[in-house]
Amino acid sequence: MERQQILDLYEWSPGVCFRHPDRGAVSTIVVKTLHPRGDGRHEIRACEDCVIAMEDIRREDAARRGSEYEPGHVGECEE
Repeated sequence: MERQQILDLYEWSPGVCFRHPDRGAVSTIVVKTLHPRGDGRHEIRACEDCVIAMEDIRREDAARRGSEYEPGHVGECEE
């Protein structure tokens, strides 16, 4: 799949990337939600570049394990 096809699998909204906060508000997805005790909830968000990097890691991991890689699931727990 091409980069844009992978990005199109996600729902994007403005936010601050956990790895690139200096970029300010950019298009991001939620990759994790933390629920610190007594402090509500905090969304961990990733920008397009980070999502593609995470998809690359997922693809390489699937190849190593001999399993099928399906893009579009960054941030989801694997069984």
